[in-house]
Amino acid sequence: MSRGPRAAAARRDWGSEEDGCSILHVDMDAFFASVELARRPQLRGLPVIVGGAQRGVVLAATYEARAFGVHSAMPMASALRMCPQAVVVPPDHTAYREVSQGVMRVLHDVTALVEQVSVDEAFLDVAGARRRLGPPTAIAADIRRRVRAEFGITCSVGIGATKFVAKLASGHAKPDGVLLVPRAATLDFLRVLPVGALWGVGERTEAALARWGIRTVAELADSDVATVQRAVGKVAGAHLFDLSWGRDPRPVEPHREEKSVGAEETFVADVADLAVVQAKVLELADRCAARLRHKELVARTVTVKLRTSDFRTLTRSRTLTTPSDVGRELYLVARELVAGADLGGLPVRLVGVRAEGLEPAAATVRQPTLEEAVAEPAPDRREAERVMDEVRARFGAAAIRTGVHSSEPGARSTTTFVPADLS
Repeated sequence: MSRGPRAAAARRDWGSEEDGCSILHVDMDAFFASVELARRPQLRGLPVIVGGAQRGVVLAATYEARAFGVHSAMPMASALRMCPQAVVVPPDHTAYREVSQGVMRVLHDVTALVEQVSVDEAFLDVAGARRRLGPPTAIAADIRRRVRAEFGITCSVGIGATKFVAKLASGHAKPDGVLLVPRAATLDFLRVLPVGALWGVGERTEAALARWGIRTVAELADSDVATVQRAVGKVAGAHLFDLSWGRDPRPVEPHREEKSVGAEETFVADVADLAVVQAKVLELADRCAARLRHKELVARTVTVKLRTSDFRTLTRSRTLTTPSDVGRELYLVARELVAGADLGGLPVRLVGVRAEGLEPAAATVRQPTLEEAVAEPAPDRREAERVMDEVRARFGAAAIRTGVHSSEPGARSTTTFVPADLS
């Protein structure tokens, strides 16, 4: 759910004219928390937080917990200080993916023009479904009914003439509501909003606009575009000016190109031993590579993210000589990036690995590495990792993992079978 500000003055009824309003934005309400409540009905009505224990961050919170100021991405320790009576539930990402996939199937029953933008939200263009299913408000009602009946969770739906307006409308419809913004009411709807509600306006942009006396969408729209550009830059200024006038030509794109895959983890306790951090980097690189192979993609760039005990975040990136989906290759680069990062002598709180610059594996010409060229017989690390993928798919993610022989910087990676009943 977007945490963009909503306007207290924004009405919940802007009219009933639906002509020209074919874009729906469907957003699950407190998605992770809602899934947990559907699995644990005894927690309904209580402040519930989904996330790691004391060292983690809040992934989602019920509206009862949000009333105390708890929100996603907040450190769990801060959330529990605000709401000490909250029930903390560890995340189950497998369950969330399954529900997300089910919800997306419901949306695809409505139209093929579905653009999933995250695990819990999507845009639909229902212009071609109106004759079969009725007006957009009827379609929205049917979607909400099915999501509640099949998955025990709620969603909010915004309806507008553009993706931008539909997304804003869904935010104002929360929780568990529908808001239609007729085409003729678009400007009136936008003008009552704070400028922070616009796509692309974060804290820094909002502060930059405020220095020029622009605090609302109305003030932005009434400004000269050159003034807005001087405040935030030429490209961003022109874009925000267009949004303030309701101009957003972007269509619903059913096939979004994935730009990166990544994984990160917060340690239970701050880690000063670099060998422990490197071992976690190996695990994360292995997970990234498995996702790349599953999606038949390769990555051109490896990025590592490190957060120290004082909450300072560092990111470092390097472009690969040849695009890859091999965990060992991603790990070797990530390991060097971690070793070269200036941590200021502080222990590490969080580490992450991300593969970026993705492209289809089938369209990439791959040259063998020097290690592969001189080895006799030539090892096929990629094939070995594909076999590991098959083992995990059959016996679970914990059945086999990549490990290291020692904590030395040049330690060779190995494959380790975890003792388990694989029968």
